[in-house]
Amino acid sequence: MTSEPSLAPRAAESIDPRLPIPDTVPTGPVNAELAARLNALVETARAAAPQFNVQESEATRLADSAGPMASESWIAAQQALSRLVKQHGVATRAAGDIDALAANRLEGQHWIRPSDREAIAAAAAEVGSINNAQAEAIRRLNSQLAR
Repeated sequence: MTSEPSLAPRAAESIDPRLPIPDTVPTGPVNAELAARLNALVETARAAAPQFNVQESEATRLADSAGPMASESWIAAQQALSRLVKQHGVATRAAGDIDALAANRLEGQHWIRPSDREAIAAAAAEVGSINNAQAEAIRRLNSQLAR
């Protein structure tokens, strides 16, 4: 004999539908390995910034005094700009590595814990700020030498 389903209230029926559903996800601590890697990448970008600034000053000085295109002074300014672009690579690599960390977490775990996501976003913002300022300096010098 088959038993008929109970007509007693089910567990879900005891939830008041007027109660708000919490929209916060508990964050928990940042993954220690991720935090260490993010800190190392941010520190790499920070540590390279003073050298970029020194090279930017030199490139700006040479660009300001550069003669016509293909002159020796213009070539010297272009070479200084090339060194500046190479130094800028430190910040762009750090930014790319931060993006890769996030992508790898999404690919491997199919989501990023909120605390990890916040740590990634903070590191990306700081390195992005350094990267953007350096890119702007390079654009300015490129425009100046393209005359």
